[in-house]
Amino acid sequence: MDRSQIETLLNEVRQGNTPVSEALDRLRDLPFEDLGFAKLDHHRALRTGMPEVIFAAGKTAAQVAAIFARMAKAGGNVLATRTTREMFEAVVAVESRAEFHETARAITLTQTPGIPGKGTIAVVCAGTSDLSVAEEAVVTARLMGNTVELIADVGVAGIHRLLAQKSSLQSARVLIVCAGMEGALPTVVGGLVNAPVLAVPTSVGYGASFGGVAALLGMLNTCSPNVSVVNIDNGFGAACIASLINHL
Repeated sequence: MDRSQIETLLNEVRQGNTPVSEALDRLRDLPFEDLGFAKLDHHRALRTGMPEVIFAAGKTAAQVAAIFARMAKAGGNVLATRTTREMFEAVVAVESRAEFHETARAITLTQTPGIPGKGTIAVVCAGTSDLSVAEEAVVTARLMGNTVELIADVGVAGIHRLLAQKSSLQSARVLIVCAGMEGALPTVVGGLVNAPVLAVPTSVGYGASFGGVAALLGMLNTCSPNVSVVNIDNGFGAACIASLINHL
């Protein structure tokens, strides 16, 4: 669908000849924007409820900046994950409104308010070493229109710290729980709440943790039936799922 066809469609909607729902269906499969090194799917939010996000790892600072600028021009919110300060400096040179979240390793631009979620997403992390993954989840979920509460450094080695947060845990509509080492925290949290728990294994731990594999396997073998698991260090993915649940 080219520009003239889009204009025709919009005029049909304005004149009342085409229902809005039908127009949305016709817009869902619009062509992507081809930058040569990247193909930007500006209409992903129409199809999936979530916009395309820039995964910056493996890209150059110039590539991240170019993609960010084009996505910003499209008018929606923009998120780049796994970024560096060098990438941020390149981005802010072309889009001065961009913000850098250093702990989360994310760059964001908020242009439109997200549809509010129905409750609070609690992001829980076992230790300070897990904060980068937890903060990635926090930044992502907030950009998608959710109220988010971060509960940090409440690992099972000092379980009294977790139990002191029982009220906040039980009031959350969805919980994201990040932990490395043996990955026990999501199971414990799952036993305290009547809400979905999204477990995020982190690559934190000594040699036998195998870069998060031990935590991943422990979470997959959880005995708490309300726990589901995403991939190692995938705070972004957990936030996307939590946001979808919170908007149901």
